[in-house]
Amino acid sequence: MTARREFLAGMVAASASPLGPWLRFTRQSQLRVNGARVNGHLAGLSDFGKGPGGTSRVAYSEADLAGRRYAMDLMRSAGLTPRIDPIGNILARLEGREPALPPILIGSHIDSVTNGGNYDGDVGSMGAIEVAQTLRESGTRLRHPLEVVIFQNEEGGTVGSRMMVEAPTEELLNTTARSGITIRDGIPRIGGDLTRLDAARRKQGDYLCYFELHIEQGGILDKEGIKIGVVEGIVGIRWFEVTFTGFANHAGTTPMDQRRDAMLAAAKFTVAVNEAIRAVPGRQVGTVGRLVAVPGTVNVIPGEVTLTVDLRDLAAETLTTFPPKFEEMGRRIAGETNTAFAMRLLSTNEPAPTDVRLRGLIEQSARGLGLSTRTMPSGAGHDAQEIARIAPIAMIFVPSVGGVSHSPNELTRPEDVTNGANVLLHSVLLADRE
Repeated sequence: MTARREFLAGMVAASASPLGPWLRFTRQSQLRVNGARVNGHLAGLSDFGKGPGGTSRVAYSEADLAGRRYAMDLMRSAGLTPRIDPIGNILARLEGREPALPPILIGSHIDSVTNGGNYDGDVGSMGAIEVAQTLRESGTRLRHPLEVVIFQNEEGGTVGSRMMVEAPTEELLNTTARSGITIRDGIPRIGGDLTRLDAARRKQGDYLCYFELHIEQGGILDKEGIKIGVVEGIVGIRWFEVTFTGFANHAGTTPMDQRRDAMLAAAKFTVAVNEAIRAVPGRQVGTVGRLVAVPGTVNVIPGEVTLTVDLRDLAAETLTTFPPKFEEMGRRIAGETNTAFAMRLLSTNEPAPTDVRLRGLIEQSARGLGLSTRTMPSGAGHDAQEIARIAPIAMIFVPSVGGVSHSPNELTRPEDVTNGANVLLHSVLLADRE
């Protein structure tokens, strides 16, 4: 014990010497997270919402409440003091040597889709807690404060992070989550305060930067055997609702040349969307994901069909050039099928490029840990997309086995979880220094 005290006293004295910064750098470069612990925390979190069809820890449900309590207990075990902001986001702060500096923000979400998996959002949330615990246990004190966040209701439209940067509309507050509970009723249910939402709003300069660790949710890293994805940006998203209106009539007595078949028009439009997206070089994707026929009867020609189009790309130009093409295609098909066409915008998310300097720090961290990297876009939306409006952002991807996500079969190997948490740790250290 005496020898240990003498060693620590010597290190303190050395840190105060001109060699102090070099010694701090040397110690920090050797820091590693506790891989067994962070994977154990992931396994513990998976118990909340577990069912025969997968994990259903949907926002504002009992499982969500239990999972949030578990996460806050982990924060306390890490030596942090969690708090719930008026929006319902969970936050915990590790003070820095210079508390007046803007904090570095790290985190993700723990709510799931219905019958989902145990890694989407969870890896980033448990990884962020582990980074804070590693720093605290090692006696490593950053210059900047470090803030860990678990955003509420990410799967319902990045609700917690969106409300952190903009006031919610009445339409958003009245939206019903997968749990059957509206966001308006859900916020007080998870410990938020509807009367103080403005107090939780953040603006430019409030954070130095935001890092989010996340599973890839695609199969590129796993297929290529690459350990770390460095995200160049989060795609913008446009959702549209398209309706073709024809005339419902008897399927047996109406001649083919006299039909006003809304399903035929919808089918032609679905193929046309696919062909239009493929015809232009680039990484844009388009999906017709939902189709509803009325009256929806076997022996009746559909009189109305409504479908959705999901358009995504990292380039903002793509999101503006394709919708007029969809309109033109729809009107042409309506003319060919003697139906009426209508299209309306349902939802919009702007592309969010990540910060080039922060990407460099992730690359540097991964190389220092001996991990291979690949620069890639994120085809899914994330909380980082909202925080990009007020701070520089970066995302770290780890492999999803087989590219499976939003599924009970979702899996990220324990060693990849540990790798991602270590890259997050060292990216935070580099951002704090630079």
